[in-house]
Amino acid sequence: MRKMEFKMERPGLLETGQTVTVTEGLLPSNYYYIIDPALAMSANIPFRDRLISREGVVSGIVENARGYYVTVEFDEPER
Repeated sequence: MRKMEFKMERPGLLETGQTVTVTEGLLPSNYYYIIDPALAMSANIPFRDRLISREGVVSGIVENARGYYVTVEFDEPER
């Protein structure tokens, strides 16, 4: 299982165990991913670590001083 972290701005938008889909965005030297419909966003991901799956399961939600962070597990090898 591959795990990715996404930043969510408000609580209550997602729940643990929920299946989510992601949309891929392209920057000049990286990819980024958004949980549809614009609920949370990943950090920039290098080309070599591109996500293959477009569907995953929320495995955890954590609140810290910087905001809410969602961990999503995708059915593909860890990178």
